[in-house]
Amino acid sequence: MKIITNGPAETRRLGEKLGRLLAPGDLIALTGELGAGKTILVQGIAAGMGIEGPVTSPTFLIIKEYPGRIPLYHMDAYRLAGPEELLDLGYEEYFFGQGVTVIEWADLILDFLPPAYLRIDLDHAPGGEEKRCLVFSARGERYGKLLEELKRDVDPGC
Repeated sequence: MKIITNGPAETRRLGEKLGRLLAPGDLIALTGELGAGKTILVQGIAAGMGIEGPVTSPTFLIIKEYPGRIPLYHMDAYRLAGPEELLDLGYEEYFFGQGVTVIEWADLILDFLPPAYLRIDLDHAPGGEEKRCLVFSARGERYGKLLEELKRDVDPGC
């Protein structure tokens, strides 16, 4: 599924719609260059999950936990020194825990992801500095169903 958003507000609203559909144990893998809108999408996901308060990039912390009806584990793989650091974090507790895990720069740790997850590739879209193209790929049955639900809730062009 491919969606074009016209600015940060639309990207955030798309994240909110996705956040309302997420369940404990879900894993979202985000890829995209700096400034592609990954953190804005996560802010929307958090809002859709009912999480209040500011959500910021965990770049220097690697992982931030946000409490809510379902906890949100927001990870950033950009500054990981290597696979050993991911192992030291106890990533399995997050990937297979009772919260929702969203990973920015997930392309750097694809070998460690479980077989089932939702991948979202974000990129700048032609036609404006604020426009973004989001490409959703489901890995596994749960995420195929999640995408079908999201399609029903998303307007063309978002």
